[in-house]
Amino acid sequence: MMFVPGNNPGMMADAHIYGPDSIMLDLEDSVTMAEKDAARLLVYNALKTIDYGSTEMVVRINPLSTPYGRKDVEAVVKAGVDVIRMPKTETADEVRELEAEILRVEEEIGAVGRTQIMAAIESALGVVNAYAIATASSRMMGIALGAEDYTANLKTSRTPGGAELLLARQQIVVAARAAGIACFDTVFSNLDDMEGFKAEVELIKTLGFDGKSIINPRQIEVVNQVFTPSEKEIVKARAIVAAIKEAQAKGSGVIAVNGKMVDRPVVLRAERTIALAVAAGVLDKEEAL
Repeated sequence: MMFVPGNNPGMMADAHIYGPDSIMLDLEDSVTMAEKDAARLLVYNALKTIDYGSTEMVVRINPLSTPYGRKDVEAVVKAGVDVIRMPKTETADEVRELEAEILRVEEEIGAVGRTQIMAAIESALGVVNAYAIATASSRMMGIALGAEDYTANLKTSRTPGGAELLLARQQIVVAARAAGIACFDTVFSNLDDMEGFKAEVELIKTLGFDGKSIINPRQIEVVNQVFTPSEKEIVKARAIVAAIKEAQAKGSGVIAVNGKMVDRPVVLRAERTIALAVAAGVLDKEEAL
């Protein structure tokens, strides 16, 4: 998910050519108070006029508690945004408030149910309430960690090892999995430390995240490399899935691959490996069946 400032029309016009899975046009922290209204108009026009193809389009709005939030919702819902990202989400009530605002605009334009919600968790209270936030609306497609505000709220700072983020990351992953939605990690802002960035991507994949927020097209390839299964992993996963299908066809509950018994968790991991390979474009859907 690549962050793009909502007050930069050139970046908004070109962002999709780099191949991110998702583009988040930002109306919040990257836009000064003096530019909020102009940025909203730019984002509206970008969503209405630029062909982003199959790229998922997300807009981070300003909080509803500010003079800008409700205007942001109205503009981006009317422009047809896929997902609205809530910043600094701390309670389920905030999610429900946004849901009501989205519904109001959707009813006005005759597009009820079209817009999804992603909640950014950026404080200790948000981490404590992660599951309540994740289950507050049927529109909720994912929750994400915002590390800069979170570490400031903890009265600490970010470190290369990320020890200060471990609890929040695990809490967000667990909450997302319990709610049946996706989870996304925070940005890595040091563009000169690509090794450190790769190490962080490997860590968050190990923790169970579905994806990584980024701030520069240079980071896309690294995320894709880490999340794309290797050929060996794909071959193994396909063998496991083929074995389970064969066993089911025979009415057998016993599955073995290369002489080793295979249980349900192994099958689930194999299915996820195949899904990632398809999403990455290294395996055709027909091959996965």
